[in-house]
This record gives sequence, structure tokens and C-alpha cells, in this order.
Amino acid sequence: MQVNGYLKKLRVYILCALAAVFALYVFYKYAVLAFKPVTEQKTWSPLVQRGSIFDKNGKPLAVSTNFYHVGVTPSSIKDLGQFARLFAPVLELSETELTATIAAASNSSFVYIKKKIDQNTYELLRDITDKNGLISAVRFDRIPGRVYPENNLASQVIGYMGNDGTGLAGIEYTQQNTLSPPVNPEAPVDVAGKNVYLTLDANLQFKLEKVARDAITKTQAASLMLIAAEAKTGEILSYISLPSVNLNEYTTASQEEMKDRPATESYEPGSVFKIFSIANFFDSGAISEKDIFLCDGIYEKRTNSGERIKITCLDHHGWITARDALKYSCNDALAQMSEKIESEQFLARIRNFGFGSKTGIELPGETAGAVRNTSDRFWSARSKPTIAIGQEISVSALQMVQAATAIANGGYPSRLTLIKKITSQSGVEEYVHQPALKNQVISEKTARYILSCMQTVAQAGTGSRANLGDISIGVKTGTAQMADPVNGGYSKTDFISNCIAIFPVEKPEIILYIVIEKAKGETYAGRIVAPVIGEAASIIIDHLGMSRGGAASLAHNGLIKIESDAEIKIGNKVPDFTGLPKRSLLQLLNRKDIKIKINGNGWVTDQNPKPGETLTQETEIELYLE
Repeated sequence: MQVNGYLKKLRVYILCALAAVFALYVFYKYAVLAFKPVTEQKTWSPLVQRGSIFDKNGKPLAVSTNFYHVGVTPSSIKDLGQFARLFAPVLELSETELTATIAAASNSSFVYIKKKIDQNTYELLRDITDKNGLISAVRFDRIPGRVYPENNLASQVIGYMGNDGTGLAGIEYTQQNTLSPPVNPEAPVDVAGKNVYLTLDANLQFKLEKVARDAITKTQAASLMLIAAEAKTGEILSYISLPSVNLNEYTTASQEEMKDRPATESYEPGSVFKIFSIANFFDSGAISEKDIFLCDGIYEKRTNSGERIKITCLDHHGWITARDALKYSCNDALAQMSEKIESEQFLARIRNFGFGSKTGIELPGETAGAVRNTSDRFWSARSKPTIAIGQEISVSALQMVQAATAIANGGYPSRLTLIKKITSQSGVEEYVHQPALKNQVISEKTARYILSCMQTVAQAGTGSRANLGDISIGVKTGTAQMADPVNGGYSKTDFISNCIAIFPVEKPEIILYIVIEKAKGETYAGRIVAPVIGEAASIIIDHLGMSRGGAASLAHNGLIKIESDAEIKIGNKVPDFTGLPKRSLLQLLNRKDIKIKINGNGWVTDQNPKPGETLTQETEIELYLE
């Protein structure tokens, strides 16, 4: 090779030597890397095993499972028609629908053809994929999921888990970190969530939901709430909000079905609130058992500033005591009683019962309701007597139940709860609910007096249709106009009909509260809610094995007068039995000339055959009592 004067031989030798050294260095580094042990890189995501939700007896209400999203790469499918024939029946899609979905995404690298299939469907599709050489065309993405074995049962309490493994409502939401502990990104390891046991009794819940659904159908109401709780422990045995949602079809539910009314809805309770008003009047010394008030059908008053107050009553009750005022649900007498207590003291006592504050139940979005202050711009001379009868105050169903526990527990409210215990996956108890009573809000004497008054309401007052007869029960009914959100003021057609019960009176164990909203036709709580209270209470008593036959005697003046029942005369026509008590009907059971069947307790409300029909020896008279 000819070299010009610029490239000397020495320079060429040096350049070649450097190239050789560099090549040896590269070869050496390659050999080191080739024979160096490979450190495995951990790229997996930690497995989170979400805990389950059970009822108090261990019945599963929410259980973890796997779901799968099925997707395809359109360009990898060689025979679209054959693919559709294989996959469409398993996916429960038509071949046309599946073909159209994939064809529409022909220019895309990937498209989902069905989301959230269950484990069985996944295994069938996986088998088809493997046998037909479609592994490169089909992809299965595993996602955490939930199965709700009882569908609609207590749906607003249980709540729902979304596709990302996060609770979206109910206990699934509030107990998210308990059910599915967060993963530490710095030390990703598999984690196991805790199991949550609710205070609910699923079997009792099922029975009461049937009663509630029958009631909402019968009254053609828009919604219904029912809460049954243990007075001493505050543990909720049944929690119902209708309409409800099938948790396995949560994404297709309406807002009304998702709504958790007992926790999130506030409303004016009407006359049910009178038990708390009179408890405050009596406990403060503003009134006594012997004080009497004249009800002439209307409460009217004009203040020094010229403000006129007018509150009407349903009847002219004459001279009555506080007990009678509850018995007849007298607005006039309650308004007069409110004059005897200072506004600030009255409001403070209402707040002590828990109104105006959240109960702290383990559910999201709980309302605090609203209790006005005397400094509010809407406060007027009318406010105090109006609040006394359950208007101009906003409450929740949970607050009403919690306040009633104070009457049942000698003045001490119970903290309400829906969680009985929390355990590890292996069953080790890590939390067990311990009953907790709040500060005393009324004296034991006041609590006993209100219970006695409520028993009078059940025996001979507006709540008589809730009376059980063989076990003592105290009730209070209330009917209130609902607010008109469109025109303002109160609606002329929409009512809140509610009733609260405590039983047995002599040793209170259960608080039962039912609210029916926007019933059509009859709206008075004493007629449409009290019978449901009686039916539900009877179911609770039997389910819990409570002793029957221990009802206290009727309140009386010490003189007992027993009158014999008039003889029921039956000719060739069916007589009218409507209104007769069960006691009067017993004489018919021993007669051999007629056939008679008695259903229920109380008084006759219906019969078959109807009055006036011809009576023969083959006729069976069936009577229905409430």
C-alpha cells in the first residue's frame, strides 16, 4: 500500500494497536456479562385477597371472586366467521353482534368483546382458545370481583365494589381499608384483608323485607324504611330501604334503588316526635303527669310584636293530660306545653337526644338533619310549638332509633352500630363490638313515664293497630306533609307516615321504626304503618324466641268492671261482623250450626262471605282481624 507523507508507518502501527486493545476490552466485557449470574427481576403485582362480609351468624353476604375482560387482536383472527361461531354462544352474544364489534375495530390493535365474565365462562373460552390455536388472538384480563349471594338483601348496608377493587357504597366503601388493606409500594407483598361480620340477622332481614315489600305494594308508596335494633347494645338487626338494588346488577340500578334512605335522608317526622318533646317537658319540670290542657281544636296566640300563631288539631279533645295528648296525638296540647319551657333549653335537650348530629353509623353520607337556633333568620314565635309537634325540624331514621334507645334504657342512648366483629382470614377475632351508652339525657323516671304513655297509645290510641295483645308494646304514630321542592312550602299530596315501637314495655329489648313515604290513598300512619309495626314486631318476637303472654294489664283507675259479650245472633243471612273484637267472636267457635274461621288478632276489618249473603249449612265464614 502506498502511504502519503501525512500517514507515516508509525502512526499506522499505533492506530492498529489501539484498535486491537479496544477489541480485547469489548470481548472481555462481553465475556463477563455472558457468564455473570442473572438476577431475577420481580415484576409481578402483589395479590390482595379482599375480606368477605357476613351476617352476625356467619351467612356470607359478599364474597370475593375473579372476573375477566375478554379482548381480541382483530388482525390475528384469520376466519372471523368461524371465530364468531365458536365464541358467540359462550359469550351470550349473537354471531352478527360479535362479528360487527370486531369488524368495526379492524384498524385497532385491540378491542374488548365482553367485560366481566365469570370464572366458568372464562374456563370455557380458555379451552376453546387453546384447542383452536387462538392464543395470539385472544386476551383475558383478570379483575378482582365480588359475588353477592343474597342479591337485594340489605343491599344499601352491604354496598358494592367496583372493577378496580375499591368499595363504592355501604360497608364495602367505609371498610375499604379493613377489607382490602393498602399495599406498600416500597415493599410489594401479598396481603389478606379482614372479614367483617355485620350485626344484621340475614334470616330476620329476609322475613322483614317481605313484610316491607307487601306494605309498599299495598299502600302504593314511593319508598319505605325499616330499622330494628337492640335497645341495650345499639346493634341493628334489620336495616331496610326500599326500593333496593340487586348488588349483582348494581351498574344497571336506578338512583332510587341505590339510595340509602335511613342514613342519608332527612325529613320532618311529625307527631312521632311528640314523645321526645313531652320527655323534655316532663324531665325539665315544665309539666307534670297531673297537669291538664284544654284542646278546643286550634292553638292560637298573638305575640306582643303582633305575630300570629295558629296550629290546628284534628279534633276537640277537651281537658287532657300529657298522656292523653300522646294517646290522641293532640297538637293543641303540645303547643301549650311548649310555652312552659325556654326555647334555648328545649333546643338543647333536643340536641342531647342526638338530633342535629350524625349517629356515627358505619355508612357513608350520613345526614346530621337540622335543628334550628333561635338566632336563625327563619326562627319565629311559631317555631317552638311547631318543633314540639315534629315540624320545622329535620331528622333521619337512624336518629329516631337512637333517640328511642334513651327511652328504652332509662335515659341513656345507645351508640348504633352495624359491625358485630372483624376477624382475620383464618377466623381470629381482631375486633368485637362492645355496647356503649352515651350520657344520660332524661331521668329513669321520665323514661318510664314516656314508655307508659306509649303503651297507652298502643292500647287505646292512634297506634292501636300495632297492639300485640300477648306482649306489651309502646308505640307512637305520626303523619307529616312533605316539602314541595318545586313550588315551595308543603305538598298537598305527599306525606311521611311513620311509627316507632319499643317492646316489651316492662323490659325493653327492641326498637322498631318504620317510615312509609308518599303512600297513595290512605296516609294516616295509625292506619297504614301501625299494622305493619304489629306484623313486623310479631315476626321479631318469634324469630328471637322472646316470651309471649307477658303483656302488662291495661291502665285503669283501680276499678274493674267486666261486662259479658252480647250474644251474636245468626239467621239465614250472613251478619256484619265488622268492628267486633276477637273476644266477642269466641262464642261462635263452640257452635255446631255454623262454620267459622278467624284470622289475626284485634278487631274484624273484613269478612267472606260479605254481610247479607244467604247462609247455608255448607257456608264457611272467614273473618280477618287487625
